[in-house]
Amino acid sequence: MIHHYAKFILETGLYLALFPMAFFWLRRAGRIFIKHDYSEVALKGGASPANPKRWAPATGLVNLAAGAIAVWLIITIPLGRYSFDKWIEFAGLTLWTKILLDYIVSRQAHPFHFGRKKKKISDDSDPVSPEE
Repeated sequence: MIHHYAKFILETGLYLALFPMAFFWLRRAGRIFIKHDYSEVALKGGASPANPKRWAPATGLVNLAAGAIAVWLIITIPLGRYSFDKWIEFAGLTLWTKILLDYIVSRQAHPFHFGRKKKKISDDSDPVSPEE
């Protein structure tokens, strides 16, 4: 008897978790494609890349696809189209694929530079001569 309650709570909790995921993913895709807001594109450590417009289509498509799959699951689960085992596979695969693809895009947008870092010389600073 308790097993049925636990299963119901688990299934309901995981189903309800699809709603905020779909909302945030589709909102992010809408910001990228409709509003042309590239502030959330390919972030690494909270910083945008040098050219976020270049990476916007990849990030937008990842979010749009993940959001669309989440909405599809939200609609079809109450209709009884998928068993718990099947839809939880779809949801987990979607979540982890989105996380990994976002990671790959962010690392491509922020390349790792080998070698020593070069000192930046600013034009407005004058070289200081040693005092005698």
